[in-house]
Amino acid sequence: MKIVGVIPARYASTRFPGKPLTVINGKSMIQRVFEQALKCSGLYKIIVATDHETIAGHVRNFGGAVMMTGSHHLSGTERCSEVADRLIAGGEEFDYLINIQGDEPFLAPQQIGQLIKGLEGDRPVIATLIKKIENQDDIHNPNVVKVAVDKKGYALLFSRSPIPFARNCSTSDWMTAATYFKHIGIYAYQSQILREIVTLPTTMLERTEMLEQLRWLENGYPILTYQTEYESIAIDDPSDLLKITNKL
Repeated sequence: MKIVGVIPARYASTRFPGKPLTVINGKSMIQRVFEQALKCSGLYKIIVATDHETIAGHVRNFGGAVMMTGSHHLSGTERCSEVADRLIAGGEEFDYLINIQGDEPFLAPQQIGQLIKGLEGDRPVIATLIKKIENQDDIHNPNVVKVAVDKKGYALLFSRSPIPFARNCSTSDWMTAATYFKHIGIYAYQSQILREIVTLPTTMLERTEMLEQLRWLENGYPILTYQTEYESIAIDDPSDLLKITNKL
């Protein structure tokens, strides 16, 4: 099975312009993500996809592969799709593309490895990771995306609201009333499926929650989830850098 890893890296972030170039203890964020991905042997190629020459030049300087992509993309999935189109147009064939978040400098290679192992066994059209919520505050934090799954691990719904809603108990007891999962934002797509889902028009659920994966579910694309024990820390704005001080 051939799997390509793509790390979308946009420069013009509203909350954190130039985020991929942020230096963390001597290394840029994008270099840290790239090097963590390199530790996963299941990827035959890793490409940073960016719309900014400064990022591209930096990646080339540390020895990484980079592809310049359009500035019009609204999501990392769209940027990954452009990479897929260009690889296929160039005669390359691959089974899956994994969208690796460029703002998680301490990404665990084991997360990618776990996802790849699942792809090899189940061959889902789309797959992602989830983790059991262990912090009560995360259940009610809209920035932590929750997911409900069926008995086979397929996603039923993603939401910024608590799901399930524990109707008959105090919110302080919800951790004991049900099992809650958070979404870990790494995706694997079959190459053809990736090219299909980016052509879909936005949907009501997606617009309401601002979660693109809801568009795929609303259009009937199943998303298989795998439960991981590894935590991910995303850097959305400069204040989030405080979260990683204990990892340096």
